Amino acid sequence: MNFRTSVLSVLLAILLIVTAGCSAQSSSGSSSKQSKKDITLGFNPGPYQEEFEKGVAPYLKKKGYKIHYKNFTDGVQVNVAVAQGAIDANVMQHPVFMESVNKQEGLHNTGIVQVPTPPMGLYSGKTKTTSIRKGAVVAVPNQASNMYRALVVLQDLGWVKLRKGTDPSTASLKDVVENKHQLNLKPMDNAQEARALKDVDYAVIQGNFAVSSGMKLSSALQLEKMTNRFTNVVTVDEKNKNAQWAKDIVSGYHTQEFKHYIKSHAEYDGYHLPSYFNN
Repeated sequence: MNFRTSVLSVLLAILLIVTAGCSAQSSSGSSSKQSKKDITLGFNPGPYQEEFEKGVAPYLKKKGYKIHYKNFTDGVQVNVAVAQGAIDANVMQHPVFMESVNKQEGLHNTGIVQVPTPPMGLYSGKTKTTSIRKGAVVAVPNQASNMYRALVVLQDLGWVKLRKGTDPSTASLKDVVENKHQLNLKPMDNAQEARALKDVDYAVIQGNFAVSSGMKLSSALQLEKMTNRFTNVVTVDEKNKNAQWAKDIVSGYHTQEFKHYIKSHAEYDGYHLPSYFNN
C-alpha cells in the first residue's frame, strides 16, 4: 500500500466514524422527541384543571408521564405559549375562540379532543325572575365569540333578535337588530361578570367563570343550548397533534375511568358532555 492510498484509507475511516456519530445523535434526538414524557398544560380559571388532574392525569402517570400545570388569566397568552412551546397544550377554550386567536396572532393551534364543558347561563342579579322589565341592565362578555353566545341565550328567551348570519368570531352589539325591551346590554370582561352580578339586573356568564365563582349551573335562569363549536377542547400546536404524548392525552379523556369520574361527581351535573361519553 503506497502513502497516498494509506492516507485515503485513514480519511475514509474518519469520515465513516463521524457519519456514524452524527447518525446516532440524530437517531437519539428523534427517539428522545418521540418518547417525550414531561408535558406541561395551561389553564384559565374554571373546572378544566381539576377535570384533568383527577380524571386524566392518573392514566398518563401510569404510562410514565410527569405532568406540570401553569395558570393563565389571559386567553390569548395561553395560546401564544402553546405556539412558542412554553407549554405543550392548553385546556380552556372552544374552537371559535381558538380560531380567532390563531388569525389574530398568526398561530397554528388546533383542538385534539373535546372536554366536558359547563354551558353559559343567564344569572339573576338585582332582578330575580325572567319577567323582563324595560331598560334592565344585562351584562354580556366583551369578547366577540362569547358575546355571540350570550346574545343567542337572550334571543332564545325572546329578549333580543340577532342579525341573520351573524359571524360568531366578529359578533358585536351592532348585530342586535331588535331589542324590544330596550335592554341596556353592558359588555364586560368575562372574568369580572360574576363579581359584578350584584350591580346589574342580569348577567350572561361563561360556564367556567360561573363555576370558579362558586355558582351552580342549576341556579341559572336560562342555560345555553351548547353545540360542538362552543364545546371546549384540548389545544396543541398543529405540528404536535400526532405526537405520542398528544395521542395519549386523547386516550386519557376517552378512558372509562375519566367518564366514571365525571358522571359520579355532582359538581359536573349540567355539563355538556362530548359524544365519546356515549361509547
